[in-house]
Amino acid sequence: MPNAQGQGFVYYVLWGDDGKLLGLVEAKRTRRGEHEGRQQAKLYADCLEAQFGQRPVIFTTNGYDHWIWDDGAAPPRKVSGFYTKDELQLLIQRRITRQPLTGLPVNRKIADRYYQERAIARDKEAFDARKQRKALLVMATGSGKTRTVIALVDVLMRAGWVKRVLFLATPVNLVTEKTAAGRVFLSTYPTMMNLIDERKGGAARFGPGHFDLVVMDEAHRSIYQRYGAIFDYFESLLVGLTATPRDEIDRNTYGLFDLEEGVPTDAYSLDQAIADEWLVPPVTLSVPTRFLREGIHYDELSEAEQDQWDMLEWDEEDGDPPDSVEAEALNKWLFNADTVDKVIAHVMTHGLKVAGGDRLGKTIIFAKNQAHEHHLHPSVAPIQQERHGRMHCSGGPCGHWSAFPAQMGLFS
Repeated sequence: MPNAQGQGFVYYVLWGDDGKLLGLVEAKRTRRGEHEGRQQAKLYADCLEAQFGQRPVIFTTNGYDHWIWDDGAAPPRKVSGFYTKDELQLLIQRRITRQPLTGLPVNRKIADRYYQERAIARDKEAFDARKQRKALLVMATGSGKTRTVIALVDVLMRAGWVKRVLFLATPVNLVTEKTAAGRVFLSTYPTMMNLIDERKGGAARFGPGHFDLVVMDEAHRSIYQRYGAIFDYFESLLVGLTATPRDEIDRNTYGLFDLEEGVPTDAYSLDQAIADEWLVPPVTLSVPTRFLREGIHYDELSEAEQDQWDMLEWDEEDGDPPDSVEAEALNKWLFNADTVDKVIAHVMTHGLKVAGGDRLGKTIIFAKNQAHEHHLHPSVAPIQQERHGRMHCSGGPCGHWSAFPAQMGLFS
């Protein structure tokens, strides 16, 4: 060591099965910052590399916070824990095998539209040239976000940047086997939250370095607020996908991806998709239901309806039922079965037909929230069975899903 004694003592050295050096840990007391030993750890790494012929990955910790530093490839960054032996081995192997992304072509059998290739190019530039670890793609619904990210994964795998990928979405979960083997995992957010906490024989099912890339579908602040622990836990590249127009994405979402407000990694708007004729503009049909237009007024109800009104549990300060409910509040917390029946009947009569007019085309009905979705299901379920599942009811806040392919209709 470059000191008066010419000696130094490393707290922990991590070895591979082949006897080669994988990492070192510089530990400080809990009352000291974990970054205080960084320069000392670098000196240890210099000496160990000279002695054993392989530079170790550096960890610094005070017992609570941990930082990883592969100083030849990336700046130090905070991690939720130590890498496994295999993960460290892969990290060191990539120093030699990882290729530059810039010259690697996109597989046009997966994504061949100009804006998809542009989005991938900007992701590659962010990860490779600018050494960023996060990217946010804003793409109109129907423009091929999923194909784009699959083509990006293909590029990253061929370049040796990525081995295992986690794709997080709201409705899809294919993580059913009790194993951590595999290359691409599709999981819901709650499932992965539970798997992070799962222990088998004292060891976590997935270590912090298990995934090289995490894809966050429908990236927005509410997802991060509820499931941010997933992204804090995994030490990986992160790609967010959203159809929300970039000027309507909140500041915190841009902050999550370390981006300037209003400036995603790449964006392809609904207006541009329509101009390019990849999408058609939505067609709005007005459903002729008085309640949806005018709201509900107590003195205009029948006597039986007034009795039902009086029996509802109203969230009023004095406990008395209100005299009216405005149209904007309908389907948010107050539901009317007759209105639902009329809207569904309108969809069946005036919706876009296929098969010579014999069958309703693929249709999505957006619910106001999950409670509204549950209220809709009894009406939608028989149609799903009759039409072989061609109508889908989606609950929860739907953001800005305003772009529909030609076979879909928008009803208000």
